Amino acid sequence: MDELRLAGAKAAAIMADHLEGVGERPVWRPVPDGELAWLTGQELPETGRPLDELLEDARAHVLPYPMGNGHPRFFGWVNSPPNPAGVLVEPLAAALNPSCAGGDHAGPHLERTVVRWLAGLVGFPHPPGGGLLTSGASMATVICLATARQRAALADGWDAREEGLSGRPAMVMYVTEEGHSCLHKAAQLLGLGARNVRTVPVDGAYRMDVAALRAMIDEDLAAGLRPFCVAGSAGTVNSGAVDPLDEIADVAASYGLWFHVDGAYGALGVLADGAAPHYAGLARADSLALDPHKWLGVPVGCGCALLRDPAAARAAFSLVPSYLVDENAGDLGWFSEYGPEQTRPFRALKTWATLSHLGRSGVKRLVDHTTGLARTLAAMVERAPDFELLAPVTTSITAFRHLPGDGGDPDALNQAIPVAVQARGNAFLTGTRLGGRAALRACFLHPDTTEQDLVVLLDEIRLAAKAL
Repeated sequence: MDELRLAGAKAAAIMADHLEGVGERPVWRPVPDGELAWLTGQELPETGRPLDELLEDARAHVLPYPMGNGHPRFFGWVNSPPNPAGVLVEPLAAALNPSCAGGDHAGPHLERTVVRWLAGLVGFPHPPGGGLLTSGASMATVICLATARQRAALADGWDAREEGLSGRPAMVMYVTEEGHSCLHKAAQLLGLGARNVRTVPVDGAYRMDVAALRAMIDEDLAAGLRPFCVAGSAGTVNSGAVDPLDEIADVAASYGLWFHVDGAYGALGVLADGAAPHYAGLARADSLALDPHKWLGVPVGCGCALLRDPAAARAAFSLVPSYLVDENAGDLGWFSEYGPEQTRPFRALKTWATLSHLGRSGVKRLVDHTTGLARTLAAMVERAPDFELLAPVTTSITAFRHLPGDGGDPDALNQAIPVAVQARGNAFLTGTRLGGRAALRACFLHPDTTEQDLVVLLDEIRLAAKAL
C-alpha cells in the first residue's frame, strides 16, 4: 500500500502538469517512428514492473502524443476536453471496480440520479427507470432501436426476440441524409438490413424534409413493408442542424411509428439563450440518445439512453439467469435488464462529479459560450471575402469553406486543408461533405477557447491553403 500511496501522489502530479500545460503545447503532432515502435512493439514483461516505472513510461511515451482534444484550439469532430472533476474521480471508480448491472450498492443508485439529471437538463420526460448509462451514443442507439423493433413486433402479434425477423415484412426506419452513421450501424446490427433504412432528403438548412418523409412512408406502406421508426437529429455532426422535431413527432404519431431523437452531441444546445424553439418536439420522443462525454466533457466513455416507456426496453432485453435473481431488486429490476451489457462499469461517478462540479448554471454557461463562438466564427467567415458560410449556425458547429484565390478547385482545396492545418500544430480542424461539397467544420466544446483562437484558426487555414 505504501507503493500505491507514493505512486498515486506522483500520478496526480503528472496528471495536473499535463492538463495545466496543454495550451502551451502543439494541438497535435504525429507519433515519431521510434515512439510508434515502443507503443506498438512491446513484449509482455516476464516479471512485474514497479508502479513508479510505469508512470515514468506513461509520462515519456504516452502523454506527449495526445489526440489533441484537450487543447483550446482543437475544433475537430465532436470531442471535448476532460472535465477535471471527472478526471479526479475516475481512479475512485476503478478502486471500487463494481459491476453496475444492479444490486444494492452505490453505483446503480447513483446512476438513477445521474440519468434523472440528464433528462431534466434537456427537458425529456423521465419516468423512474426510464434510462441508463452506456458506453456512448452508438450503444444507446442500439438499445433504443432494439426497443422500437420489439414494440413494433409485439404490436403486430409476434415476438422478434423469440422468432427472429425471417419471414416477416421488412421493418423500415427513416433517417435524414445528415443522420449519424450510428443509426445505420444499429439497424444493420439489429438485422433490419441497410436497404431498409430510408434516407430522407433535407432542406436548405440541412433539416429533415417532413413532406418527403410522409411520401416515403406512404410508398413503403403501399409496397407492403412495415415502417416502424423515424429518427430525428437534435444537432447533426456536420453542421449542428436540428431537425423539425415537432413536425416529425406529428408524422410518427399519425403513422404509429417510434420516434427516436439522436441528441448525442446537440441535445444540450436547448439550454442556449433563444435556442428552445429549435428543439420544440424533443419531449415528444419515445427515446433519446445523449453523450455526456461530448458537450459536458465527462471523460470517455459515457453515453445515455433515455426512454419514455421503461417497460418497452425491458421487454426487449430482460433476461435474468437464475444465479442473478435478486428478490430485493424492486419493480424496476436491474439495469442489465434494459440493455445488452451484463457487466457494466461505474460510469455514473465521473458523470455525477462533472455535473455536480458544473451545476446547472455551469452547464448553461458552457453551452452559451461555445454556441456564441460558433456564431462569432460564422460572422467572421461571412465578412471575409476568401471564406464562405455553408450552413446556418444552430448549435456549436460552424460549417464553411475556403475559397481559392486563383480560381482553382474549391473541393480539392478544402479536402486537403484539414490535414495541412493539423500538421502545422497550431489548430486542429476536420472536414466533411455538406450538400455534395467539401466543407470545413469547426466544433466548439472547450470552455477556454477564446475569440482570438478563432482568428488563429482562420489564419492557419489561409497559411495551409497558401502552402497547398
